[in-house]
Amino acid sequence: MKLIEAEHIVKQYGRGDAMVTALREASFAVEEGEFVAVMGESGSGKSTLLSVIGTLNTPTSGKLTMDNTDVYTLGQDERADFRRKSIGFVFQNFHLIPYLTLAENVMLPLATVKEKRIKKRAKALEALAQVGLSKKAGRLPSQISGGEQERVAIARAIVNRPPILLADEPTGNLDSKTGKEILGLLKALNDDVMTIIMVTHSPEYAAHAHRVLRVTDGVLA
Repeated sequence: MKLIEAEHIVKQYGRGDAMVTALREASFAVEEGEFVAVMGESGSGKSTLLSVIGTLNTPTSGKLTMDNTDVYTLGQDERADFRRKSIGFVFQNFHLIPYLTLAENVMLPLATVKEKRIKKRAKALEALAQVGLSKKAGRLPSQISGGEQERVAIARAIVNRPPILLADEPTGNLDSKTGKEILGLLKALNDDVMTIIMVTHSPEYAAHAHRVLRVTDGVLA
């Protein structure tokens, strides 16, 4: 079943002579449960593509359907609600709040969910257990390694149990050994039927995906 379908996505920035086309007529589909890698040179449009899929960056033209929803026809509040329920994000730079514990960081996506705090904390602890960090829930980000911080970022991304996980260079700031551990964690999530789209520069890591989408000067192949 097609979970994501993009049709003729164009994304342009600026106007007139200063206009830059980041994506040119990008069309593709992602099946439910797929692990897709996105590769390309710096500035090729990979991150723009991921931000459009993540409903964070409105395309200039084209259509994006996710889980049978035409997402860019939704209002801002509806789109934010859809994003919260359906999409998890993992970034290269972790984006953890330094003065919050690991459990509190993981609870952040639940801030607008109408549940008791004790239930939200239970979900956060469950997500931390899934990434192997349940025993460190009370620590601050500065008290754990870079690889562990990325695991916390993944736990935060999956705490809502979204069907889609978008990862933008999740191993980019990690050494080779830790990067492989994070890749193994992503593969385990994919085996658990989570659909994953991962931007990476590494052909080695991309080889573990079901298939690779390549972006060159905004053109998808």
